[in-house]
Amino acid sequence: MSRRNKAVKRPVPPDPRYDSQTVSKFVNNLMFEGKKSLSEGIFYSAMDLIEERTGQPGVSVFKQAVNNAKPTLEVKSRRVGGASLQVPVEVRPERRTALAMRWLISFSRARTEKTMAERLAAELILASKGEGNTIKKKEDTHRMAEANRAFAHYRW
Repeated sequence: MSRRNKAVKRPVPPDPRYDSQTVSKFVNNLMFEGKKSLSEGIFYSAMDLIEERTGQPGVSVFKQAVNNAKPTLEVKSRRVGGASLQVPVEVRPERRTALAMRWLISFSRARTEKTMAERLAAELILASKGEGNTIKKKEDTHRMAEANRAFAHYRW
């Protein structure tokens, strides 16, 4: 057992434009080297692009994309008798959203559009429709957990 205290979860203030904590967390994840105003600008211009392309409110498309990208199962390595087994475990709710946001941002950065706002908008639109690299990553994670279901009794 750890002797350290549990980390205190600090409340995240909602963002100024949409008054949403989810958006605020996403902007914080998008941030590089403390440049929050830059990441806010990227996010809000991506929302404007989404509204322009889909005709729907940008935040609803964003929230749909995050919900579609949330994994329910993942695999964790566990040493059993000298062998490393991939044991499927359920993902905690906070980790689900954190993984979804991380995947959305990383696959947005890997795209080939010219600006980051365009990349983010394109990835969010695809994820809200249930396609794109982020959703593929989620499905791969689920497939991996399903394939290793035989080791589920090693859960701790």
